[in-house]
Amino acid sequence: MPDLKPWKTLHTKLLLDCTPWLRVYSEKVELPDGRVVNDYLRLEQPDFVMIVPVRSGCEIGLIRCYKHGVGAVDMQPPAGYIEPDEDVIITAQRELLEETGCQAEAWFELGSYVISGNRGTGRAHLYLATGCQQVVEPDPGDLEEQEVIWLSLEEVQQRWTDGKFSQMATAAALGLALNRLGMKDIDLP
Repeated sequence: MPDLKPWKTLHTKLLLDCTPWLRVYSEKVELPDGRVVNDYLRLEQPDFVMIVPVRSGCEIGLIRCYKHGVGAVDMQPPAGYIEPDEDVIITAQRELLEETGCQAEAWFELGSYVISGNRGTGRAHLYLATGCQQVVEPDPGDLEEQEVIWLSLEEVQQRWTDGKFSQMATAAALGLALNRLGMKDIDLP
């Protein structure tokens, strides 16, 4: 296989700065073959965590709320932005507690992924949290009205297989969690 070379960034111009939520850059890039592309857009958004919580009975917790980017009521695992200088697992534990009121007995990393390989955007840090037990009432402090719903593993699997989740990070997190739950190294409550 040939050795692929990275692009060279010749110039970067900030087009939109809505820190901390979004920055849009226009870049002049040189391809390995010498061609130059003007106005290649790159996006920066904050990194975030998404947690697939599992409680006794193999039920998976999802947050049901309106998502403006989707333009509809949708379901997703608990998620939230990583605060500056906050450890990723601490963010995951905080978001699980805020959005579901739960704490987990065990945590499994499912990976860290850039949402768009061409444009950038924030990195999604995905987790599976097992042995979840509610210890307080949820208090997400978010803009959305939301509710926590617990679905059976089979129902989540069927919805995932049928393409019923609208958000890419949700589909990825649930797919990775379902795969990991099928492995023999996890003791479920």
